[in-house]
Amino acid sequence: MPYANNRGIKIHYEIEGDGPPLVLHHGFTSSLEIWKLLGYTDHLKKYFKLIMLDSRGHGKSDKPIDVDAYSMFDRVNDIVTILDDLEIKKTHYFGYSMGGWIAFGMAQYAIERVNSFVIGAAHPYADHRWESFRDVTGEDPEGFIVALEKVLEEQISSEVRPLILDNNLDALVAVAQNRPSLESVLPQLKIPCMLFVGEGDSRFNAVHDCAAQLDNAKFVSFQKLTHVDCLFRSDLVSPLLINFLLTTP
Repeated sequence: MPYANNRGIKIHYEIEGDGPPLVLHHGFTSSLEIWKLLGYTDHLKKYFKLIMLDSRGHGKSDKPIDVDAYSMFDRVNDIVTILDDLEIKKTHYFGYSMGGWIAFGMAQYAIERVNSFVIGAAHPYADHRWESFRDVTGEDPEGFIVALEKVLEEQISSEVRPLILDNNLDALVAVAQNRPSLESVLPQLKIPCMLFVGEGDSRFNAVHDCAAQLDNAKFVSFQKLTHVDCLFRSDLVSPLLINFLLTTP
């Protein structure tokens, strides 16, 4: 089971497929297993060398409970450390939700390691909805769900709820910080980007506005889909992603 070690924090990752490298970065409360569960791995491994990681605090990676362990610089270096271990100089990058937000961190700290970005349901603007987690503890799973629903501005289904609660909630509370603005990276973000979002996602306007600020971006929206729904539709997302990346230099 491969791990990268970033200054004492072990980051679990897995490799599948062959072809141009593509990092897959999941969202908050998830893990690399979501790509397999939802069919992305089967779709994408035919065309790309998939580098799937468990973000710190998630999956089989280390789970510090100190808020300071989750700086954007450290999260970006987790990815860079994996790329260094694999001797990969540059990669395509696909991130959804938190993983998409971290894409803007990659643009800030490690843009030289990225060929293109596919960013799902994420934007670089300040987001203070995470204040909902301020008084939540890991011993309060119901409070955790309520706080997350406030962030998402949608209800979490009974099918998804157990997947979320099967985590180290103390670590995830540490992860759940208000997000400062990263929009200063947008004028320098010249590499090809595709941003997509469901029209039923509360982030829709922000993602649309972000795409409009980029010189080399494609924007895709999906009718009626919410934040969670859109992730689950790999049958819609994967073909667009494959076509975009295979036609990107």
